[in-house]
Amino acid sequence: MQVLIRPLLCLIVSFWLTTAQADVTVYTAALIRTMEPALPEATAVAVQDGRIVAVGSLKDMEPVLRIRGGKIDRRFENQVIVPGFIDPHVHPSLPAILTQFPFLAPDDWSLPTGEFPGAKTPEAYKDRLKALAAEHQDPKTPFITWGYHPLWHGEIWRDELNAWFGDQPVMIWHRSFHEIVGNDAAWAMLGVTAEDAALTPEANWERGHFYEGGLKAVVGKLGFLFEPTRFGKGMQNFLTMMHQSGVTTALDMGTGIFGNPLQEIAGIRAVAEAYPVPSRIILTPIILDFMARQVPPEAALAEVKAWQLNNSERVKIGNHFKLMLDGAIFSGLSQFGPPGYLDGHEGVWMAPREATYDYAKTFWDAGFQLHAHANGDAAAGWFIDLLGTLLRESPRSDHRMTLEHFAYSTEDQTRQLKTLGALVSANPYYHYILSELYAESWLGTDRASQMVRLGSLERAGIPIGLHSDSPMAPLSPLTLIWAATARETIGGTPGIASEALSRAQALRGVTLDAAWILGMEDDLGSIRAGKIADFTILDEDPMTVPDEELRNIQVLGTVFSGQPYTISK
Repeated sequence: MQVLIRPLLCLIVSFWLTTAQADVTVYTAALIRTMEPALPEATAVAVQDGRIVAVGSLKDMEPVLRIRGGKIDRRFENQVIVPGFIDPHVHPSLPAILTQFPFLAPDDWSLPTGEFPGAKTPEAYKDRLKALAAEHQDPKTPFITWGYHPLWHGEIWRDELNAWFGDQPVMIWHRSFHEIVGNDAAWAMLGVTAEDAALTPEANWERGHFYEGGLKAVVGKLGFLFEPTRFGKGMQNFLTMMHQSGVTTALDMGTGIFGNPLQEIAGIRAVAEAYPVPSRIILTPIILDFMARQVPPEAALAEVKAWQLNNSERVKIGNHFKLMLDGAIFSGLSQFGPPGYLDGHEGVWMAPREATYDYAKTFWDAGFQLHAHANGDAAAGWFIDLLGTLLRESPRSDHRMTLEHFAYSTEDQTRQLKTLGALVSANPYYHYILSELYAESWLGTDRASQMVRLGSLERAGIPIGLHSDSPMAPLSPLTLIWAATARETIGGTPGIASEALSRAQALRGVTLDAAWILGMEDDLGSIRAGKIADFTILDEDPMTVPDEELRNIQVLGTVFSGQPYTISK
């Protein structure tokens, strides 16, 4: 019997080695930034079955190739390889909707649908708005443009739109996405009435203005935006934006914001799984969806677990849940502590504290990771109080509760976040686009200059992710790295140097620390044996180029689970 078993075992081992050896690919590069402290730089990486087998020099790959067989792929030998970029806070459905129309914002936008220069004055905005509306060809839909902001463009309400456009239905979507203004013709076309506005305190019918929770009175009448062909084309735009920026994994932070989460999930999945360049999208349910549908916390948890049954490799519902504390920073509706806004207006709270606690406790006890939209320092204070309460009542050693956005905070709050083990996913673009303007109108120079205090977080040792909140900032990790390290304003004014991130930490913020926020650090975020082979290919080294060149580095392609995908120009 022993004589028979030994040859059989040899045959099995030989077959296993043969099949394993056939799939190894060694990618070479001028430089590989691994994000691993033990081996920070390399020039070759071996990949098999979508995973990294070995990292080092081409000479170091000799044992791998000898034992397993395979090939050397030199297509990246003159480029720089970094871990696949991760954006830990995006909104796929928003670009899917908004890229159906032209952008008109204070800042310039380069999109798969075209180039859209910014308008920084009321006159420029009005002229450009009229020109774009005149080009609108679809009589069945209103003309919609995204990007309006009153501090740049002046106050524009219903009467102004009526005067400029008459019977043409026109709607302007605020730069925050949390507000919309329309003229009489638009509301008549959509069937939005004064009675609809009267149902919510967050609407002003006289001005034609709906904001925050009041948006649900409008969004329900915009069904044409979600028509499968239109939405699908818009989702393709988003996926193209991901690929062109080198993002291989993104965390959606608000599934269900339009009131129909199953339709939204199905729409995202249908396009993402058919798109020729693969990516990974993790979807995060949001408290506002369940509150709007009057689904209590335990039932909400059951819904989410049911959604997870249909997870796939490319689109999945993760163990994440999003809370909403204060309003949008772009709208001036965030919650600031004393002295508040200098002009006397007030922010909003997005949900009652008791309801927020109930949902938070339910998902916390179920082992979910909580994320909380918090912009002002008053909202940061609520985040700290809530996390402290949850830890006292139900201690968790690795909760990773994440403060999302981090527009303004205090040094004391930084210490508290560290003590509580919180993470921060920040948008450094806020400082770039808002700090100068808010210094003049809303916050004063001292507070505005301290927006997104990333240097303080780095010194405290708090893990930091950098996100676009797409489309609140360009879906471009390299732009986020530049904004976080250069700390420059849209007007070219240098910011407080001590609140800039180091180059190394900024790169971690879109790779390894971003993976930590996703809870996927064992699979993503660095180039290490055993991890998924997701890479981003660059023409220059983001650690050594001059500051002014960071956001101009060319993304040449991606590798997703070991398979290369170039970017066609």
